[in-house]
Amino acid sequence: MKTVTILAAILFGTATLFAQDIPEGEVPSVVLNNFKKEFAKASDVEWERQGEHYVVDFEIGWFNDYEAWFDASGNMIKHSEEISEGDLPQAIKESIKTQFVGYTIDDADKITENKTETFLVEIEKGNDEKHLHFSKDGKLLTNTKTQ
Repeated sequence: MKTVTILAAILFGTATLFAQDIPEGEVPSVVLNNFKKEFAKASDVEWERQGEHYVVDFEIGWFNDYEAWFDASGNMIKHSEEISEGDLPQAIKESIKTQFVGYTIDDADKITENKTETFLVEIEKGNDEKHLHFSKDGKLLTNTKTQ
């Protein structure tokens, strides 16, 4: 998931590759309070500072990885959650099936920003791996090949 998360940060331009881990005590209380209000069941919480934003990695339940971005005023800018292939919209699965024959879905994230959902999907075929960014209706927004 780290690879997908880094790619998501690059795609959305809200983070740099040089994040700085910070202890919870250094997170402004308004950010921390809004995070706890929005994600009351969060566990395994880790904070970082990416430019002007506070980014938090956490889990809810077993194996449900999340990430949320907050500005210094405590406003949540966006959040992502790791999802299963079965939770992908059918339009995205059909797009992958027709445009990327022979590839399998390895990892998927649902990203919510400004009440708009997009999906970041990692696919692979042998040693060939791609990161695809889709709109909810299955439109391919970006296609990045990884080494």
